[in-house]
Amino acid sequence: MPRIVVDDRFCKGCGLCVDICPQHIIELDADRLTAKGYHPARLTDPDRCTGCTSCYQTCPDVAITVVR
Repeated sequence: MPRIVVDDRFCKGCGLCVDICPQHIIELDADRLTAKGYHPARLTDPDRCTGCTSCYQTCPDVAITVVR
């Protein structure tokens, strides 16, 4: 099952991955902050992730890895 992994060291919470996800299963985690003070992206429903790489390709900070 594909899924994404967000590296909090690089995620600045810009939300581009949230907007581009065709499955609408990525959100900014309002309960967490990165070391730099940003709300990182997180996968809300791993079972629905298709591994399409849209989020990976859109992330300007290369904070997302698609695991297959």
